[in-house]
Amino acid sequence: MRLSMAITPPSMPSVAQSEASLTTDAPNSFKKCRGRGVAIIVYMLFLGSVLAIVTAPIGALIAHMKKNDAEEWVASHLQFQIRTFWLGLLGGVLFTAIWHLLGWIGLPAVAPWALGYLYFTACLIWMVGRCGVGITHLTNNRPIANPRSLAFGGARVTLADR
Repeated sequence: MRLSMAITPPSMPSVAQSEASLTTDAPNSFKKCRGRGVAIIVYMLFLGSVLAIVTAPIGALIAHMKKNDAEEWVASHLQFQIRTFWLGLLGGVLFTAIWHLLGWIGLPAVAPWALGYLYFTACLIWMVGRCGVGITHLTNNRPIANPRSLAFGGARVTLADR
């Protein structure tokens, strides 16, 4: 077994030391970004709305209030969250109207209920998917590429490992 050791002068840190300092200092600087904690809380409130619907409007209100105080890359997350709430609300209102219309025109009761179940499942997947993409981008210190997107903010979503 052979050991080797490189000696560097004290005035010049090694590449490994400088890379280590970058990896330990960079996450700490991102953790202190204005609004980052708020964005995390709003994502958690949105995910909590799966069990208690009242947490989503609270999260949207917080995102609206803090959007202008956050750093630019964090503000993209808050805009994404605001859009998630309003698109979900609009979709829910429109679908409720269609659901009632289907019941009024005399379709068998199973048809509106089956459609409602499918719609609810699709909305749940959409909302949890948007939160998952947002949390992944936020923990990797990246903005949402397209916060005004209807889908997942410009992210490519796959189920395969890289």
